[in-house]
Parts: sequence; C-alpha cells; structure tokens
Amino acid sequence: MAKPTPSELPPASPFAFANFRAFWTAKLASTLGSMMLVVVLGWQVYDLARETMAPREAAFLLGMVGLAQFLPLFALTLVVGHVADRVDRRFIARAAVALELGCAVALGLLAMTGGVTMVALFTVAVLLGVGRAFASPSLSALAPNLVPREVLPTAIAWNSISWQVGAVAGPPLGAFLYAGAAYLPYFTAAGLFALAFIGLMAIGEVPRPPRSELSPWRSTVEGLSYVQRNKIVLGAISLDLFAVLLGGATALLPVFARDILHVGVEGLGPLRAAPAAGAALTALVLAWRPLANRVGVKMFGCVALFGVATIVFGLSTNLYLSLAALAVLGAADMVSVYVRSSLIQLHTPDEMRGRVSAVSMLFISASNELGEFESGLTAAWLGPVEAVVLGGIGAIIVTGLWAWWFPELRRADRFVPRESG
Repeated sequence: MAKPTPSELPPASPFAFANFRAFWTAKLASTLGSMMLVVVLGWQVYDLARETMAPREAAFLLGMVGLAQFLPLFALTLVVGHVADRVDRRFIARAAVALELGCAVALGLLAMTGGVTMVALFTVAVLLGVGRAFASPSLSALAPNLVPREVLPTAIAWNSISWQVGAVAGPPLGAFLYAGAAYLPYFTAAGLFALAFIGLMAIGEVPRPPRSELSPWRSTVEGLSYVQRNKIVLGAISLDLFAVLLGGATALLPVFARDILHVGVEGLGPLRAAPAAGAALTALVLAWRPLANRVGVKMFGCVALFGVATIVFGLSTNLYLSLAALAVLGAADMVSVYVRSSLIQLHTPDEMRGRVSAVSMLFISASNELGEFESGLTAAWLGPVEAVVLGGIGAIIVTGLWAWWFPELRRADRFVPRESG
C-alpha cells in the first residue's frame, strides 16, 4: 500500500484552517466577556445583599443567581438541540452573542447612572441563561465541522485553552476595572462580545448534516434515547453532572473573598482565575501531548482529585493555599472535560451532535448553575465552609459509584471507537 504524500496528510494543527481560527478567536473573546460579567455580577449581588443581610443569607442569594441562569437553560436547551440540527449553527451562535452584548451594554448604562439593582442583576442573569442555552449546543456541534476528524482531539484541547485563557484573564480584569469604575467591566465586555460576533461572521460555509424531518418532540426524544443507549456518553455526561453539582465551590467565592479570607474584590479576581489557570496549563500540556490510552481511568482519577482539592480549599484560611487548591481543582477538572468532550464528540454521529450536545449542555448547566444554587442553599443551612467540604466529599463518593456503575467508561482506552479506528 502506497504511503500518502505530504499533501494528502491532514494538517497537524487545527489553526491551519481559517474557519477554526475565526471560531477560536470568537470563543476567546466571548469567554473573556462572559467571565468579566460573571465575576462582577456575583460580587455586586453579594455586596448589595451584605448591606442588609448576614453572610449566610447573602450566600443564599448567590445561589439564586445560579438558579436564575439555570431555569432558562433547562427550559430551552433540548429545544435548541433540535434547532442546532436543523438551522445553520453559525446563525444561532451569532444571535446568542448579540444577546450577551445587549446585556453588557444595558448593565454598563445602569452602572453609569447608579441604577444597578437586584432586579436588574437577576434579569441579566436570566437573559445570560437564555444566551448560553442557544450558544453552547450550537458551538459544540459546530466545532467538529471545522477540522478533519483526525485533528479533532487537538482542536478540542485548543478550544479548552481559549476558554481557560478567557477564564484566567477575565475575572481579575473585571475586578480591576470594577475597582476603577463600576461601568468599565460592562462596557469592556460589550467590546469583547462585539469582537466575538465579528469572528463568528468570518466563519464560512461548513458541512451540515442531512436535514431531519422529525418533529421537535421526536427529535428531542431521539437525542435523549441515544445518550441513554450509549453508556460511554451517558456515563461521561452524568459523572460531570453529579461531581460538579456537589463539589462546586466557585459560587461561594465572593463569600470567601469578603468574609473568610478577607481579601475583598481585589482578591476575588485571582480566586476566580485560579481554577482556570490550572486548567489552562493542563490544556496546553494536553494540546502538546494528547492522552493516548486509559482515558477512562485517568478521567475518574482526576474527578476524585477534584473532590480532594475542593475539601482543601474549603478548610483553608490562607490565601495562597486557597489559590493552590483552586488551581489543582481546575487542572483536574480540565482533564475530565477534555476526556468527556472527546469521547462524546467522537462517539456521536454528526447528524446527532446538536441534540447530544444539547443534552450534554443541560447536564453541564445543571452541574454549574444548579450546583451554585445547591451551594448557596447548603451554605445558608450549614455555613459556607461546611458546604464546600461536604461537596468535595460528595464528589469523591460519586467518582467511586460511577466507576462501578459504568464499567464501559472506566475501561475506555482511547478516544476513537475501535470499529472506526
């Protein structure tokens, strides 16, 4: 059999493709903007609440912010999965970024006039949930169409890098700008969303799956049925759901910054950035040396490490130890995200990716936003430290249970299914 010529070999880097370059730039800019909004929104909610409430009651309002973002995601995500398999995914992503741009401009104008209220902050939280419900499944389903299959694991790692770089730089930048003037982070985020919109407009035509003639309900049921049948996909998605739902500590970072570590809004930025910093470094390693084997075992090990790091953070009263624990937490979560994303994308046919990505996004949103609500509720009952420590213990228990219940996922050795390798 003749060896392929250099021109027949796929490029080693996803950046060889113009569409991926535009996509990566858009994702980086939108992540920077989103993270700036997240850190300032959370701080303002907690700060306003602490004017009239004790820390436990104010922490409960932080949890309500997560619930406000989750409800539209829950209501819309599965419908959006059907839309993402029927409508040009570029159009959906552009509309979602435009909505985020409008939210940032509105909060900036309110901040300039001193009109930021709890009602305004919670309204924006709901609208951001709507935007994410449309953006995430469409972008997740679009990404595999931008590069050849052989380059996809590397492209996923670079996608993670864009998100993590934005998550590292966004929180401290937002906190720094907020310390200068309350409106600055909002208008800066608006500029970044505008750049993301331009990047998405630059993406040319991409391959699209055959148009499904199923009704939205049948289409949604088909997506759920596929996830239920594929034990690797179901195990990977649900493991993230329950581990992060129980072990999420980021929702309570304003509480730790103000009332436990006593570092104020200036310290909140580094605390929010620490998990992403650990994740970004890990993503760089994975982009340079992708995991080649025993990917299931490695994912389970890192989810357990995520739980241990969460416990250390909850017990720490030293800023530097807290930052180190959060960095380890982010690094462990990055490996889990990388393995889960690769397994889901490579074990799902293209015509199902929109719906499966929607189901995955619903689980992820439940783990993040609903996890914030759970953290706020538990902190209101037991206290913030106890809530974080118990959450870390819960993540470790979930890891053991899922390793037992999903042996197919535990035994997963490589990303590409053997029958297609």
